This record gives sequence, structure tokens and C-alpha cells, in this order.
Amino acid sequence: MTTPSKVLDRVLVLEMVRVTEAAAIGASTLIGRGDEKAADAAAVEAMRAALNELDMDGTVVIGEGERDEAPMLFIGEKVGTGNGPAIDIALDPLEGTTICAKAGPNSLAVLAIAEKGGLLNAPDVYMDKIAVGPGYPDNIIDLDKSPSENVRALAAAKGVEPNEIIACVLDRPRHEKLIAELRSIGCGVVLIGDGDVAGVIATSNPETTIDIYMGSGGAPEGVLACAALRCVGGQFKGRLLFRNDDERARAAKWGVTDLDKQYDLTELARGDCIFAATGVTSGSLLDGVKRQGGKMTTESVVMRASSGTVRWVKGEHRIG
Repeated sequence: MTTPSKVLDRVLVLEMVRVTEAAAIGASTLIGRGDEKAADAAAVEAMRAALNELDMDGTVVIGEGERDEAPMLFIGEKVGTGNGPAIDIALDPLEGTTICAKAGPNSLAVLAIAEKGGLLNAPDVYMDKIAVGPGYPDNIIDLDKSPSENVRALAAAKGVEPNEIIACVLDRPRHEKLIAELRSIGCGVVLIGDGDVAGVIATSNPETTIDIYMGSGGAPEGVLACAALRCVGGQFKGRLLFRNDDERARAAKWGVTDLDKQYDLTELARGDCIFAATGVTSGSLLDGVKRQGGKMTTESVVMRASSGTVRWVKGEHRIG
């Protein structure tokens, strides 16, 4: 069991919900408008303003990119009043910018917090990922094994045939071989257009019918997903992927020396942590922001690793 943090006060649990609610509401005015950058900017501005109201000495370790790439919530930015505990923050004010712009499902505002040093300061590169929900033997998944081997191992542990396993994969040209291999052994494949944080979390919820998440996506999203799995249970393996010397140099800047390392769940999100998400558009995890008359409604989830508590929060917000 994870030891409760003396730094992460339980008051912060609901404060994190207020932060993700603010970002989701900010982005919601641009749902379906086709402008990804404007939707992301609205979420970033709202999340930053909400974070800066909190009594904490926060440092963004997973954010919108490096300082020269992002004007707000960049990696290394200090947030909060500066009075209070030292906290590392991983965030994505709008997970699924394309989804939001096209009014698709599963766009979220997400963040995770931990004690200083608790979250891997991952560079903004791709990560090869594989994840399953709780209840399986340790190390049931391994990135050094083929997709077929991983599915067969999972099926054996579950007591079913491989054709009864459902995998979630980002719908990208780079995953054509992965998808073909999975289908060749009868594995069902759920393709998602974006939003791999929700895709990873879906493995922990039997109602989604998703057994395993596979494929490459953003490393920052990998850390966020790990924070959630630390709270609800599951397994995750990740390996950073580097396309050029610039990305390798970026990794060195943030202290990553073993470029081929396969990270485990607890290496990406260590100790006690809190994960919060609010739906921007409705999906498998949360309902999106809805406007009804003079009010808006939101749905959020907040989790804590040390207690294993998962809270579902419905909010009503007056407009104007």
C-alpha cells in the first residue's frame, strides 16, 4: 500500500478538481469550432489562473512544452502562491485538442500532482506504451515482447482465448503493423482518434470492455496515465522514443541518461499522488461540459494513490 504523503493535504484533492473544471469550461466554448490552437489556449489560460490561486509552491514537470515553445504552463514554470508545500505537477489542460475541435468523444482536462520528485520529468517526445488494468500477475506485459506474445499472456491470465481480448490503439499510420498483427491472432482493436490518457485509464474499467492499451503516443500523457493507474490499479510499461539528435539532447537536459530504459508504473509516478480529470466532451470516462439555460454542468473524477479513493464529482456553474 502507498504511504500517505505528508505534503499532499486532502484539501488539495478537491482543489485539483476546481483546476480541471476551470480548464474544461474554458475549452468548452470552442467545442466543434475547428480551431485546435484556440481551444488549447483557452484551457491553458484557465488552468494556469486556477493553479495560481492555490497556496502551494508548484513546479510544472509535465506541461505544454519547454519555455521557448509555450508561453504558459511550460516545463519548469512555477505556479501557485509560493506559500505552501513543494509539489510537482503534470498537466494537459486539453487532452485531445483535435477531438475538442471536431466535437468528438473523450476530450479531457487532466492533471496529476505528487511530492517533489514524484513524477518523471519526461521530455516532450513519443513513448511506446502498453497498459492493462488491475488483477493480473506482476509483469504480465513487457515491451520487449511482441504484441502477439503480450496478448496471449494476458489471455492466458484471464482464462480466455486471444480472440476474446480487446486492445485500444491510437488510429495512426505508424500503428498499421501493430493493428495488423493484433487482428491476425483474432484480437479485437478499438481505434481512437486521440486522447490516449483516457485510453489507458479505460483498461481499468470493465465497462469499457478494453483489456489492453498498446502503441506509441506522447510521453507526457504516459506520465499522466500512470498517475491515474497508481490510484485505481493496473500495470504500465513505457519506453521513450527518439526520432533525432534534438530529441535526445532534450532528454539529456531533463536528466534522462538511459535512452532505452523500459519504465515501470512506479518509476513514472512514485509515492503518493493525486489525479484529476474533467470531461470537455462526453466519452467513456466522463460526461462533457453542458450548457443548460443559465448554468453549465461538469463531471470530474479525482483519485488518490495512498487511499485508493475515487470520487466522481458533478458540478453546476452559473454562467456570467
